[in-house]
Amino acid sequence: MTDDKRIRTIAVVGGGTAGWLAASVLARALPAGPSITVIESPEVGTVGVGEATIPPFMELLRFLDIDEADFVRRTGATYKLGIRYRDWRRIGHLYWHPFGTFGTTIDRRPFYHHWQKAKAAGRAPRVIDYSLCAALGTERKFRFPAPASRGSAAGVRYALHFDAGLVAGYLREQALKRGVTRLQRTVVTATQRADGFLEELVFADGGRLTADLYIDCSGFRGVLIEQILETGYIDWGDHLPCDRAVAVPTAVSGPRPPYTEASARPAGWHWRIPLQHRIGNGYVYSSRHASDAAALEDLLAQIGDPIAEPRLLRFTAGRRRRFWSRNCVALGLASGFLEPLESTSIQLMVSGLYNLLDHFPDRHFDQANVDSYNAELAEEMERIRDFLVLHYCLTQRDDAPFWQERRAARLPQSLVERIDLYRGTGRIRPGPRELFTDLSWFFILEGLGLEPASLDPLIDEAALARAWPVMLALRADVEREMRAAPTHDSHFASGGSASPAPAASRKTG
Repeated sequence: MTDDKRIRTIAVVGGGTAGWLAASVLARALPAGPSITVIESPEVGTVGVGEATIPPFMELLRFLDIDEADFVRRTGATYKLGIRYRDWRRIGHLYWHPFGTFGTTIDRRPFYHHWQKAKAAGRAPRVIDYSLCAALGTERKFRFPAPASRGSAAGVRYALHFDAGLVAGYLREQALKRGVTRLQRTVVTATQRADGFLEELVFADGGRLTADLYIDCSGFRGVLIEQILETGYIDWGDHLPCDRAVAVPTAVSGPRPPYTEASARPAGWHWRIPLQHRIGNGYVYSSRHASDAAALEDLLAQIGDPIAEPRLLRFTAGRRRRFWSRNCVALGLASGFLEPLESTSIQLMVSGLYNLLDHFPDRHFDQANVDSYNAELAEEMERIRDFLVLHYCLTQRDDAPFWQERRAARLPQSLVERIDLYRGTGRIRPGPRELFTDLSWFFILEGLGLEPASLDPLIDEAALARAWPVMLALRADVEREMRAAPTHDSHFASGGSASPAPAASRKTG
């Protein structure tokens, strides 16, 4: 008779978006598997700040069998077609990191190579000429993808902005429907077995809970992964020095744009996230370059009168040395932190969960399996770190010490190699499993003004002459689709409810 070592019980420490997302995904993926308990402290309130996502979030909703229109209505969500960057290259300059397609492949060459050649030839193409998402965003319009179309409408990709507090409650409801148990207790510590594995959670009221697998979603404190298991933290402050954020909401005033705006400031950057019921604003900054009082003053000067008290957040960019240690897996802020410049926080939670399913253990907790999980997550976070650093290192700004330091800062070697490849050849070669594609890298590199020294030799003058009629047709199609699209706000005219296309026809990328 074989020894049954299947995981039978899972304890998730912490509620919020991370805890209830973990419970929802695991309950959906393991319907006849282990029992799942979420321990949510009544002493820790849910933070209801505005949150921005990226297109893979829409795939998560479908995996969880969540009705998109219902989710949008109940979480105060709006649609997001990309990120608009203001004042990053220099003060007064704007550029886009849009979602969706950019032109089309011509003669097997990525479209941005043809775009670069046309630019070098003096034809002055613009990103919004060939990105429907950027064109729609510029005009504050929104439309759903049209997969049956052969034009630019087929390539629309979108994500959501939403109220994080409402999302945590929504996911909690979904998890409870799937049989997850909720305990309102405060975890004060945990006991360990002789081999160092976690044995029992100890609550403030003296109660205890034992599980086979523990998921630490306790935020920056890392109640299990750090306070008990002492896994250590890798500090990336040299590369990403912003270590504070102040957040404050304002009332909706004027049309809501279908994009997140990130505006560079003297000591960091401001975010602006439009929701149905309010606008989320914040300032991510370096405490070495601005005091908390100065940061708040700067933010309020830009946004006007707040409708709630400001919230101050402190953090250190970086990650745990091990995301998974013994029988504990850290998710969300307990696993590390990267500033929300590219809206990756929820995606990193999802990636951690999907990787956990790919490495799902039994009670032997094979160390090679754990090591594989940790290596994959570490590589992913380092790639995203490099992408965020890219936004800072190519700036032309020298008007403040913060920006002067960013221009001169030492870069990770992995990022140096990518920049050198683009600077020399105009080429971008991300790995097959990277979150950010070559298009994403192109939009930032081009937006910050890095000009390649040479271009793809396969696109000569004759190749450009053949491609140019295609490019003109693409530009006309983007213009036509943009003009025909409804306003973004029109999708929330009836009680904040939207009417997405059928699930089978909605794609994200």
